[in-house]
Amino acid sequence: MSLATPATFHCPYCMEPNEVEIDEINDSGHMQVVDCQVCCQPIEMTVHGQGDTLSVEVQREND
Repeated sequence: MSLATPATFHCPYCMEPNEVEIDEINDSGHMQVVDCQVCCQPIEMTVHGQGDTLSVEVQREND
C-alpha cells in the first residue's frame, strides 16, 4: 500500500502545472525545494493537512 498522494500545483515562474507525490505523514508541515518540471526553476513547496484537507503551497525560492 502506497502512502503517496498525487498533488498538482502551478509553477510560480512559468505557471505550468506540475505533479508531485506527497507522503501525507512525512511531508505535512515541511518545506521542500523542488524544481519545476517545465522551466527547472527552484520552487519552495510546503504541504499542509492530510487526506481530504491536503494542500500544497508554493512560492519562488528567492521571494
